[in-house]
Amino acid sequence: MKTRMTFILSILLISFSMNLFAQKAEGIKVWGNCGMCKKVIENAALKAGALKASWSEETKMLAVSYKSNKTDLAKIQESIANAGYDTQDFTAPDEVYKKLHGCCQYERKAIAASTDKKDCCKEGNCEKDKSCCKEGKCEKGKDCCKS
Repeated sequence: MKTRMTFILSILLISFSMNLFAQKAEGIKVWGNCGMCKKVIENAALKAGALKASWSEETKMLAVSYKSNKTDLAKIQESIANAGYDTQDFTAPDEVYKKLHGCCQYERKAIAASTDKKDCCKEGNCEKDKSCCKEGKCEKGKDCCKS
């Protein structure tokens, strides 16, 4: 009986520790301005699989925790960009950014302002900023934007 109970406890402990280690916490730079931005940014992160998301207006940093077997930073950042907010690695599409409320339209990050769609591909690979991609193809016609 003691052996069986020890075995069950060991299995539970291993299972718990595996779940604990699979969870990651990271910070992501996300441009935005106000409380409305905060709500949209955090909801977009949660929609992409983050377990927790907290964005600071002052520091422009989003603290996220997520299970690495469910999502990753790229998916979270892409979801935020698709909601209209530039992140450290993704730029929101211009048409989505322009639909943001006036107080939410922030000063775009330098990369976004200087990104030329003609220069989005280097050596057959799309840069981290995938705003130059349409339906998995780079504006230059290369098949470089597929994950």
